[in-house]
Amino acid sequence: MSAVRGSNAEVCEHGLTWIKPSFLWMMYRCGWGSKAGQETVLAVEISRAGFEWALEHACLSHYERGLHADRATWKRQLKRAPARVQWDPERDLHLRPLDHRSLQLGLAGEAARLYADEWTVSITDITSLARTIHAHVQDGHLETARQLLPNECPYPVAEGDLAHLRH
Repeated sequence: MSAVRGSNAEVCEHGLTWIKPSFLWMMYRCGWGSKAGQETVLAVEISRAGFEWALEHACLSHYERGLHADRATWKRQLKRAPARVQWDPERDLHLRPLDHRSLQLGLAGEAARLYADEWTVSITDITSLARTIHAHVQDGHLETARQLLPNECPYPVAEGDLAHLRH
């Protein structure tokens, strides 16, 4: 079974479950596991088939002129889509934005159900890892912190597969 490793998930007040495949972006979002209600950091491994299904059925989370026919068409697509994508700046060890972006994948309805019932392969509590890396960053031991980061690499997709999600 092929799986997407290292994805982190967050359930927001809007009823979306957000998959954040970037460890450092998730650390930015949860404050290294220190923000209220976000003190536990979980790594959720999901199937590659599930991740690709979500990407295929996703709509960009904001209107993009030139990508969408018009704002009304985009709103209809967004309302029907079981998943949405937004691109946020990737983060460095100090959680400062970098020049490139990371995909964030929001799941609702059918996609959220499939994620919970079928796509999830494993869930690992990585709170202590997050806190250890953060402590090294605070102490100025950036190389030690960098060596502890989960191995992440660009997700391979065929040319054009994400055309409906790129701005």
